[in-house]
Amino acid sequence: MFKYGDNSKSIFFAILAASTYAISSPISKLLLDHVQPTMMASLLYLGAGIGLSIVWLIQRVISKENIEKNLNKNDLPYIIAMVVLDISAPIFLMVGLSRTTAANVSLLNNFEIVATSIIAMFIFKEIISKRLWLSISLMTVASMLLVAEEKDSFSFSWGSMYVIFACVCWGFENNCTRKLSFKNPLQVVIIKGIGSGTGALIIALILKETNVDLIYVLETLLLGFVAYGLSIYFYVYAQRELGAAKTSMYYAVAPFIGVILSLIIFREIPTKLFIIALTIMIAGTYFASTDAKEVEAGGKNDFD
Repeated sequence: MFKYGDNSKSIFFAILAASTYAISSPISKLLLDHVQPTMMASLLYLGAGIGLSIVWLIQRVISKENIEKNLNKNDLPYIIAMVVLDISAPIFLMVGLSRTTAANVSLLNNFEIVATSIIAMFIFKEIISKRLWLSISLMTVASMLLVAEEKDSFSFSWGSMYVIFACVCWGFENNCTRKLSFKNPLQVVIIKGIGSGTGALIIALILKETNVDLIYVLETLLLGFVAYGLSIYFYVYAQRELGAAKTSMYYAVAPFIGVILSLIIFREIPTKLFIIALTIMIAGTYFASTDAKEVEAGGKNDFD
């Protein structure tokens, strides 16, 4: 499979995870015209769990050998936390998305990077290097510029607040997933998808969000498989070598891909501030990508 210590592959997986997730906000915004928020959150995660279950079955048929470590009872606290947080986060996100623009949501997703890094440092004791702090700062500045770009569209609102709640939940969840990243990633995603999707489905049924046409159910499940299932699968692989904080920095390209897609789909014209912010974001990604050199020079691993 993939050799531990090969950072180039881990970086590739982190960027691939970001790219597959990036389609979520603009496409979800379109689907929210036909699917209610909590039901949407449920179907997205169920799509991830069901889709990866099929991949796992195909993998078992092709190869009987299992080279991955299976989850065990010692992982249970992180599994429970992961599922609970993944029930809450997408519900907050879909509610926020229903109350603000897709571009706004894509940009606010940058807050997940900051939340993940701060939580990784203070709670899970990951060491954040100077380059990574600089990268986080640049990402924050870029986000502030974009939030200030359109006062009407990007003003602080309850919609924005719900997205921030989602990012904080995912910040904690990313760090819990980091603790499971050396286990079978298919198992992690399947449990995450089925568990979180079922929990959100129960809430959706309680809220009586059941008026959904079959075609939109299938479309949302497919979106969940790609934007959540494959994205999480690649993300778990990336975390093995990069850690939660650094993986989140490479994942930072997702909001910008999402913004670009939103601009195309909803026919919005980018401004000068958008170009400036994009440049700053590229600089932030550069400092994150060169962080490994600083670690090697210091002779220690930031993510032990």
